[in-house]
Amino acid sequence: MATTPRPSRPASGLSAGATALGLCTFIDASPSPFHVVATVAVELRAAGFVEVSETDAWSAEPGRYFVVRGGSIVAWSTESAPDGVFRIVGGHTDSPNLRVKQHPDLRSGDWNLVGLEPYGGAWLNSWLDRDLGISGRLAVGTGSEVTDVLVRIDEPILRVPQLAIHLSEDRKGVTLDPQRHVNAVWGTGNAPAPFVSHLAEHFGLDPNSVLGWELMTHVVAPAVVFGVGDDMISAPRLDNQGTCYSGTRALLAAVDDEPSAIPVLALFDHEEVGSQSDRGAGSDLMNTVLERIVLARGGGREDFLRAMAGSIHASGDMAHATHPNYPERHEPAHRISVNGGPVLKVNQNLRYATDAVGSAAFALACDRAGVPLQRYVHRADLPCGSTIGPILAARTGLKTVDVGAPQLAMHSSRELMGAGDVPMYADALAAFLVG
Repeated sequence: MATTPRPSRPASGLSAGATALGLCTFIDASPSPFHVVATVAVELRAAGFVEVSETDAWSAEPGRYFVVRGGSIVAWSTESAPDGVFRIVGGHTDSPNLRVKQHPDLRSGDWNLVGLEPYGGAWLNSWLDRDLGISGRLAVGTGSEVTDVLVRIDEPILRVPQLAIHLSEDRKGVTLDPQRHVNAVWGTGNAPAPFVSHLAEHFGLDPNSVLGWELMTHVVAPAVVFGVGDDMISAPRLDNQGTCYSGTRALLAAVDDEPSAIPVLALFDHEEVGSQSDRGAGSDLMNTVLERIVLARGGGREDFLRAMAGSIHASGDMAHATHPNYPERHEPAHRISVNGGPVLKVNQNLRYATDAVGSAAFALACDRAGVPLQRYVHRADLPCGSTIGPILAARTGLKTVDVGAPQLAMHSSRELMGAGDVPMYADALAAFLVG
């Protein structure tokens, strides 16, 4: 395997305390981007972080803070920051799935259907014949106020049925039309209440008060550690909740150490559809938050620009492990192993933002954490995916390195990663934040 050998020098002793079971618990609690934010916020509050609002003035007092914008969250600590520069771990909260349309109630024969639309690059065949729940948020109007209400149903209320093999043309499979073939059945016979009204009543809400929604399906089977040696994880949404969990553990470890810069965790929604939204990595969220941190500490615009020039960002997203059944799909000189350590992602056409300086920064972090480093390059004859790294690098001017943890079945309704990669990934991110 083309991996960097485990460092011979002892580790720094900094541990993020991440575990495979901890990641499973995190994923089970977080079926939507809004639930990811809520799960992270619980962990932050327990560690003394205080939520601030974008519409309020921010305190000049050193401390631990976080801000939420929809399905995105940014957290930081100014308790120990002698130079005023930033070390940032970024990631994204969203995952490919099937989302509820605005007029979801459909009928076909005796079947009651819910109209669904693919979100992001969902591997559609993996969503067939799965027990699906619903999660997301409702915008509920009460008088003159509108409030967000988080909702989730972990019971199997939806299912997208596969076509019988006897009815396919060649008995080898079917081509799925995202308009016609991914609607879910949820009842037969007489039509029940409209789907959104059913959800509202389930949560004790007046159906007429529901003014808008962002609802999505999720596989209800829980995340598990499996394998003869309990060395693998089977779970939905590893891309990219593997980073959300590990990044959170890394931030909590870094703030209790002595970071050389202001440690920041930035988790953005909408990466899977291009990041171009009010809360995506292509928005003003990162620049706005970082500038306000500088201003709250008594600095000015010049101080902010100097801080940005001296800062660095590790864009965390999951990476492709070499597939045992499809080794020919991978660059032969860059084999990536599960349980082989964090992955540095490089692409000469800038689908990843990594350059030599960023590579060195993350390699040093892995060395300090005492974990091995793997280096990934995509096959030159296959299109390479991307992530928030190039977007944030261009939007902010931050020095950026793209990293991740290896997995299989990316964008499937259930994915696979190594159990041992969870603590190694989190410890490397923690060492990166400390600097």
